[in-house]
Amino acid sequence: MRKLLLAALTAALAGAGLTLAQTSVPLTGPFPGPNTPPTPRPLPAPEPPATVTATRNEPVALGFTPDKLARLKVPAGFSITVMASELGNARMLYVMPDGGVYLSRRGQNDIWYMKDVNQDGRFDAGERRQVASNLPLVHGMDVKGGKLYAVGEKMIWVMDMAGDGTLGTPRVFAEGFPDAGQHPARNLKWGPDGYLYASFGATNNDTPTQNPEEATILRIRPDGKWREVYARGLRHTVGFGWHPVTGVMYGADQGADWHGDNIPPEELNVIVRGRAYGWPFCYGDKQPDPYTNSSQIPNLTTKQEYCARTEGSVLNYTAHAAAIGLAFYTANQFPAEYRNDAFIAYRGSWNRSEPSGYEIARVNFDANHKPTEITPFVTGFVFQENGQWKQFGRVAGVAVYTDGSLLFTDDQSGVIYRVRYTGGQ
Repeated sequence: MRKLLLAALTAALAGAGLTLAQTSVPLTGPFPGPNTPPTPRPLPAPEPPATVTATRNEPVALGFTPDKLARLKVPAGFSITVMASELGNARMLYVMPDGGVYLSRRGQNDIWYMKDVNQDGRFDAGERRQVASNLPLVHGMDVKGGKLYAVGEKMIWVMDMAGDGTLGTPRVFAEGFPDAGQHPARNLKWGPDGYLYASFGATNNDTPTQNPEEATILRIRPDGKWREVYARGLRHTVGFGWHPVTGVMYGADQGADWHGDNIPPEELNVIVRGRAYGWPFCYGDKQPDPYTNSSQIPNLTTKQEYCARTEGSVLNYTAHAAAIGLAFYTANQFPAEYRNDAFIAYRGSWNRSEPSGYEIARVNFDANHKPTEITPFVTGFVFQENGQWKQFGRVAGVAVYTDGSLLFTDDQSGVIYRVRYTGGQ
């Protein structure tokens, strides 16, 4: 009887183009039946109790006025000016070779185009206009082949570009992305391999998500019809890019909230295909987070075992600073030691006793093009007055302008700032 069963099974598999060696079906009894008990799963590894002291501390928001510019500090030899104001929810920037600048406004669901035609160092009212609208939660942008690509919560659009900055009717390039939840700021960039990369944050703070595309960077085929999870375990890596010399991909990830003043730190990661970066169970250099629920770890291993299999950060920065934009400096207007370094916009904390972020920081790379430290570059947006913390800027997008200066946005007051090197002049 068993020979007849084996012969019938072999014939059936051959008809399907398979062999017995390609299957995992047991060929000798007893065969598993409906009453076979399941293999028991291990119990979660025990963890000691953890107590956290967390602070909700949102500095009082102040509007921008010209006198506040004097509060901002830049390194010696640099100057900072206002390029434009009253722009609403000014978020991400994309600079064209001819000096035209696209600005996404997530709060207004639109894109603006600006160009300093009269060369007075400002985007005057007559030099800016809306070029796309009705794009829900539009945020990151990039350009390829005469087309502008923009990402919102669950969709990526593509628009034809005209020489005067005008955009054609938005068309769907790819869709069906995860819900935004707590992190609706999406970003995208075309990679050196010709694929489009897009980041999608976690919908929550520190709990594993059901959608495999959440808390990831995705890699999307140039036609938009296929994509893969390129890297996962990234809570909210809005700012990312490739080093201009080495081609290494870096991403600035935001750590979890409500875990105390100093953990988890903000991370700078080397992004590698197929790797996991630890969120929500690990932070920094593979450190287990004592405040996450270990019973939710895949396969119920310990946090130490799980974290050992993840990728650690290459640099850390002050907790809760909230990295949101990243740009490599490839121009020559700044001193030579700045070339190929990166700038990160840290939006600012809301749950730390002493606020962090509210600044533009520099990622220093050494002669071997390895990142060595993160240092403040533009500060002064947050300050203490009469025992109360106040701030007048939530920075967001950062980009290198055509003349080599640095542009960055404040989406709270709708301002674009410009930093130039003047050499003390």
